[in-house]
Amino acid sequence: MRLLLDTHIALWVALDPGALTQAERVAMEGADGPLVLSAVSIWELRLKWHSLRITPGRKGPIDPSAIVGFAAAMQWELLPLTARHAAAGLSHGLAHKDPFDELLLVQAQQEGLRLLTRDAKLVGHPFAAAHEARGGCR
Repeated sequence: MRLLLDTHIALWVALDPGALTQAERVAMEGADGPLVLSAVSIWELRLKWHSLRITPGRKGPIDPSAIVGFAAAMQWELLPLTARHAAAGLSHGLAHKDPFDELLLVQAQQEGLRLLTRDAKLVGHPFAAAHEARGGCR
């Protein structure tokens, strides 16, 4: 199975590998081909990076260009967001309205991938390879 990394999984691999569960590590090690990081996740990180909190500091933990560089160093595949992805409907809908989750799942659907996530809202979705563990995603 080819894996598309959810944004929080990619962040943990880059910044806090100890946050990954054994099941997540096994899934990534057993993936068919390189791990995949979507432009959608980079866009999500960019929006957070350029948003400021009321208190000093950014909402995002890392400059998105650093994650792109990390992905290249790790030899991850970078998946662009195409017009085909943007126009496609999700064959199995979501109970919530997070546009990033929906776009990542559409990409998984269109590209024959599974989204590796710990997001409790996505557990059980047909296009997710969801793993429940330690306090959900941060």
